[in-house]
Amino acid sequence: MIVVVAPPARKGRTGDARQALVATAQVRLMILSILFGFGMLVVIGKLALLALWAEPATARDIATTLVPPRGDITDRRGAPLARSIDSWTIAIHPNQVIGDKAELAHRLAELIPEQSAERYFALLKSGGSFAYLKRRAMPELVSAVNALGQPAIEFQRENDRLYPQSTLAAHVLGYIDSTGHGRYGMERVLDAQLSDPARRGEPVALSLDLRVQAALENELGTAMTQLQARGAAGVILDVHTGEVIAMTSLPAFNPNAIAGPPPRNNVTQSVYELGSTFKPIAVAAAIDTGTITSMSRRFDATVPLQVGRFKIHDDPGDEQFRWLNIPETLIYSSNIATARIADELGAEKMQEIFRRFGFDRKPEIELDASAKPLWPSSWGRITVMTTAYGHGIAVTPLHLATAYAAMVNGGILRPVTLRKVDPAHPPEGKRVLQQATSDRMRQLLRLIVLKGTGRKGEAPGFRIAGKTGTAEAASEGGYDKHRNVSTFAAAFPIDAPRYVMIAMLDSPKANPSIGVYRTTAAWTVAPVVARVVGRTGSLLGVMPDANRDIDERELLPLIWAGPGADKKDPE
Repeated sequence: MIVVVAPPARKGRTGDARQALVATAQVRLMILSILFGFGMLVVIGKLALLALWAEPATARDIATTLVPPRGDITDRRGAPLARSIDSWTIAIHPNQVIGDKAELAHRLAELIPEQSAERYFALLKSGGSFAYLKRRAMPELVSAVNALGQPAIEFQRENDRLYPQSTLAAHVLGYIDSTGHGRYGMERVLDAQLSDPARRGEPVALSLDLRVQAALENELGTAMTQLQARGAAGVILDVHTGEVIAMTSLPAFNPNAIAGPPPRNNVTQSVYELGSTFKPIAVAAAIDTGTITSMSRRFDATVPLQVGRFKIHDDPGDEQFRWLNIPETLIYSSNIATARIADELGAEKMQEIFRRFGFDRKPEIELDASAKPLWPSSWGRITVMTTAYGHGIAVTPLHLATAYAAMVNGGILRPVTLRKVDPAHPPEGKRVLQQATSDRMRQLLRLIVLKGTGRKGEAPGFRIAGKTGTAEAASEGGYDKHRNVSTFAAAFPIDAPRYVMIAMLDSPKANPSIGVYRTTAAWTVAPVVARVVGRTGSLLGVMPDANRDIDERELLPLIWAGPGADKKDPE
């Protein structure tokens, strides 16, 4: 306690004035002391309350400050695909530059050559208050720019998003905008989870396998370059879980350096007439509905099929000019025999099988940027026939992949996903084909690779089955006879199917220097599938075994072994 004692009063006028001043000072001192004492009591009381009731800092509170502002994305094995990092940004205040601006512009052009010295000089003379010089600058560059000694240059630390694999799986991953939110791909799909403070500390695992993704992109990219194709697409699915193991669309983009809208994802955003890859679907529908009950039944392919003003014919040089049974129809990829099968199947059943496979709606996958198929407006007789061999209906490569997965996995159509799935609890699918139909289709698809158009798609020991498809590219007002869309739909190992792979090239050109003499799928993309499977089969747990295969002995006697029958390379 503070005690103030007043001095004894003095007599006289001067003494009275001095006494009044002293008294005033004493009153002010007393008020100040009281206020100071009150403040101390408040502080002491607050400390007491905190000591009694405040919760101590926990490890979780400390860890929260270490959690990145956005969660990481990894592949199925934990390899990083997208992560948040601290980065340097170099900026400048042009209106605060000191010294020779021309000299500074010259030095900046040497250190940051993205722009010329003239551009930097114009920026410095603009008189603006702020401008970025370099985002995501390396520490070495920051040190070099700092050594210029220019006080107008500013260095900022900020959070950034890094895609360590560069263009790999770019269409799947997408990118984030300047506000830190996903704008495309899985970055957009997972935006809420990746930004949630309670969940962003746990990486999100996608279904992709980085090793398989790299092989698929490499082989498709090489083929696209060598054959001067306009674009390419590829996808690999697990037929039992619906997981996307790899998805590639070319041309790609670098999510680390976005400049304008990214190219379309050809797997989910582009629709194509996929040609003869539809023939097994038509045959599966005929078998499943009982329209075809015997593999030995033959259909007339001796001459082109005239339907009204349209004429259906087999590709020149590939005609058989005879009656073909079911295995031969697929092995020699006969448009005529397939059209006759579709004619018996009818419009209702043909539409039904397409609807079962989802060909009348957008592909079901997390990516919201996907295309709706081009569904025929009317289903007359000629439409039924042409759709059976992949003309007059356009779908995405992902549609085709899901259909082939159901054809070989026992007849179950499973939802496709880019999220890693617990193999013990796969998503529930729906039956679209009978088990017996699926078993038969596996045999037929294997024969196409062993004896027919898919021979160049074989990878020794991996038991690949599949179907090639070549269709004239659609153009304004019809078709471009000088451009093909070449596709190979494959499954492996066909004796116990695990994966389906679709590879597609848009408008490839022949290149005799590498042994590609035609632009059909048998020459262009079937070899791509063979190389990818050869590189990745073991990584996916499929061991090559030359002593294993599906049993197709009951069908082999049905294949004509006449002169040159096994030497053709038809489409």
